[in-house]
Amino acid sequence: MGLTVAPTNFWFLGWVAMIPLWMGIKKESLSETLLSCFAWGCGYHGLALFWITGIHPMTWMGVSWFNSILIALFAWIFITFWGAGLVVSWGAIFYGFIVYLSSVKKSSIYLFWKILLGIMIWCLLEKVWSFSPLWWSSISYSQSPYNLSILQFLKLSGITIVTSLLILVNSLLAEGCIAFKGSKYRYISFFKDDKKKYLSIPLGFFLLILFHGIGYFWYVQPIFNNPNEIVKVGIIQGNIPNTIKLYESGVARAIARYTKSYETLSQEGVDLIITPETAIPLYLNDIKTKTNLYSTILKQNTPLILGAFGKKENNFTNSLFLIDPPQNNNQQYDKIKLVPLGEYIPLGNILGKFINRLSPLDAHLIAGEKHQTFITPFGKAIVGICYESAYGEHFRAQTNQGGQFIITSSNNAHYSQAMPSQHHAQDVMRAIENDRWMARATNTGYSGIVDPHGNTIWRSDINQYQTYKGDIYRRQTQTPYVRWGDWLNGLFVIILTGLLIYCIII
Repeated sequence: MGLTVAPTNFWFLGWVAMIPLWMGIKKESLSETLLSCFAWGCGYHGLALFWITGIHPMTWMGVSWFNSILIALFAWIFITFWGAGLVVSWGAIFYGFIVYLSSVKKSSIYLFWKILLGIMIWCLLEKVWSFSPLWWSSISYSQSPYNLSILQFLKLSGITIVTSLLILVNSLLAEGCIAFKGSKYRYISFFKDDKKKYLSIPLGFFLLILFHGIGYFWYVQPIFNNPNEIVKVGIIQGNIPNTIKLYESGVARAIARYTKSYETLSQEGVDLIITPETAIPLYLNDIKTKTNLYSTILKQNTPLILGAFGKKENNFTNSLFLIDPPQNNNQQYDKIKLVPLGEYIPLGNILGKFINRLSPLDAHLIAGEKHQTFITPFGKAIVGICYESAYGEHFRAQTNQGGQFIITSSNNAHYSQAMPSQHHAQDVMRAIENDRWMARATNTGYSGIVDPHGNTIWRSDINQYQTYKGDIYRRQTQTPYVRWGDWLNGLFVIILTGLLIYCIII
């Protein structure tokens, strides 16, 4: 399963990779069940998120080589176990229901409820995990950005429906394997006629083809782009390595590159220019008074979305600023979803002393307020900074409030190709869910433009200084997901609650 995620193109493995996990849920042994779930969870999350070890070496930040290794290993092991915890929790809850259902003699009912329960429990646990500060690798993102046919289902209920389809197909194929393996893996006989017990395998493949056929039909529908709603955007990928970004030489290079690129794109006639997260790592007032970028903006009069730091009480924020001299419209968006350990220390009273012994990092970024708006000269924008791309509800809420196009701004430096590839994959999902055009600017790659069907119109090279001029379009459509949110999980809650009440009463 870990091979399904970007940058590999093995998304098709996601439709069979859960078969061993499903077969590992054994009524006879809770310990074997949980061990199987833990092993599968570590395999998936450990491989998919191995790129986190790219934070090493941090010697350029004053962290010793040995402590840098400790921090990288701690981060990787922690997020691997955190992801595996979801799978183990699923196995434990699912096991409890399996033991109860095995006493039900109606085999067809048992099979139906077993598969439905497996889907519902997993989806609800993903929802719970998404409320935590650590959230990235839903199994649904194993299909992004390559399997655009199945990703069209995101418009219905977000990642929950894609997760459900993956588990449904895997569970049907697994049940066929269980029947084929014999009584050692079967809980009860699912079918009165033994000849029918293998039907779950062809049914699984039939549904796999059907889902992709429906998704492809939606995918090939033309996107109506109103010429009056066009926004010509300029994207700057500064490519300032993290090793110098926060030092005088890096700041000077950033100022020079973003000023020059802004001037060039402005003269080429773009409507709006976008820069990466903390493109210039200074406070906005210092940028206005100590650099020539602001005077260039006043001269060219092209609105700029600039990544920089904002002040908040005695702390600071990771922010995007709209600088629009012609309209005197200055907007500020402060990042809400901060990266644990990278941008703040979770459980600071407990972990703070430990982290400070390992690293001199100052983690005093303050999260922005919820329900912020970001109004540009071309309408309300849907905004996300870096890590926020993993949180679909963050984008849905802004779209539901009238957002017409998406802008994401990220750093992505200091990691292998896997991290920016997965980040791009997350943004592709957000564009499809919200049926919006997206412009994404990153420091070192991948910057890009994505259409509402998830097609990548342009993607930058990795670790290159680049600028690009392209078109996006404002849209006001509302997908079922935008209008009603994650309604499928709401339905699962109702069904599961009813089943629990029934089990208690009976």
